[in-house]
Amino acid sequence: MACCGGGLTPEEAELKRQSDQIDRALAAEKDTYKQTIKVLLLGAGESGKSTFLKQMRIIHGEDFKESDCLEFRPTIYTNVMKSGKVLIQARELLSIPWGDEANSRHADLIAAAPAAVEQFSEIAPYVAALEELWLDSGIQETYDKRSLYHIGDSTEYFYKQLSEIAVADYVPSKQDVLRSRKATRGIHEYNLDIKKIPFKFVDVGGQRSQRTKWFQCFDEVTSILYLVSSSAFDMTLVEDRRTNRLDESLSIFNTIANNRCFRNASMVLFLNKADLLAEKVKTHNIADYHGDFPVGESDPHNLEDVQRYLLARFAEQRNDKESLLYHHFTTATDTENIRRVFEAVKSTILENNLKELMLD
Repeated sequence: MACCGGGLTPEEAELKRQSDQIDRALAAEKDTYKQTIKVLLLGAGESGKSTFLKQMRIIHGEDFKESDCLEFRPTIYTNVMKSGKVLIQARELLSIPWGDEANSRHADLIAAAPAAVEQFSEIAPYVAALEELWLDSGIQETYDKRSLYHIGDSTEYFYKQLSEIAVADYVPSKQDVLRSRKATRGIHEYNLDIKKIPFKFVDVGGQRSQRTKWFQCFDEVTSILYLVSSSAFDMTLVEDRRTNRLDESLSIFNTIANNRCFRNASMVLFLNKADLLAEKVKTHNIADYHGDFPVGESDPHNLEDVQRYLLARFAEQRNDKESLLYHHFTTATDTENIRRVFEAVKSTILENNLKELMLD
C-alpha cells in the first residue's frame, strides 16, 4: 500500500487533516470566546430588560422585519385584553362608579372573554366594548389609581390606538414591538458584533420564581447592566402585593453589587422608565412611600431631587462606597435615548476590560 509523507496512509492523512482543521476551528472559537463581551441584564420583573434587548437588535443587530413584527401581534392583542380585564376588576374593588352605567354590560362581555387572544378574529368581537370602556370616566379614574394594583405600563399607549391595532391587516410598528410585554421565562441570549467586537447579551427573567436561574449565567461575565423601574416607587410586587417595588430592586442590587463573583465585572445602573417617572412626580409624593426622603431638603415633586434621592439609595447599597457608580436615567422604549446611552456604556465596558480582552 502506498504511503504519504511522514509514513501515513491516505486514510490516516485525511483523518489528520480533519483533526487539524477541527483544532484550528476550536482555537479560533476559543479566541473569539475570550474576546466576547458578556453582558448580563439583571433587575426585578418589568424593569425593561427585554425591551433593552429589543433595542440592541434594532440599533446594532438584525432589525425587525415585517415578518418579525407580525410575531408580536398575538402578544399585543393579549396585552390589550388582559389590561381591559384588570381595569374592570380594579374598578369594582376600588368601588369607583361607572361614568355611564350602560358600560356595565360591556364589562360583563370582557370579563367573560378569554384572556389570551392571538388573532384578529379572536379580539374583533370585543373591540367596540373595549373602546367604550376605555372612554368611561369610571375606568379613567381607575386607571389614574393604577399604583394600587398591577397593570401594564403600555396600557394607555395601546388603548389610544385601538382602532388601528384591531384591524385584519394590522402590522405592529417597531414602537408597538417595544411596548409589547411578555414575561421572560428562562434564559435568553443574543449575540451581535458592535464595531467588530463580539457581544453576548444575556437576559433572564426578573420575577422571583425566575431568579434561581440567574446563577447559571454568572460565569465569565464582563459587565452587568442592572435595570430598575424608577417610576415604580409607589407600586408593589405582582408576586406578593405587599413589597414595594423600589425596595425589592434595592435589595437585589445589594446582593449583586456586593457579590464576589462580579468583583472584576463593570456594573452600570440603568434607572429606567425615566419618562414615566417625570410624569409621576408631578402628582405622586415619593415621601408618602419612602419615609427617608429628605422632605426638608428636597422637593418630592421636583424631578431632579427625586432622581438624586433614587441614585443615593442605590449607591448606599454597595460595600465599596469609594468607587464610581456608573449610572444612566433611561427610557428603554426610546431608541435614540438607548443608542446614546449604550454608546457611553460601551466605552465604559471596553475601558474597564481592555487588558483582560487583550484588544489593541
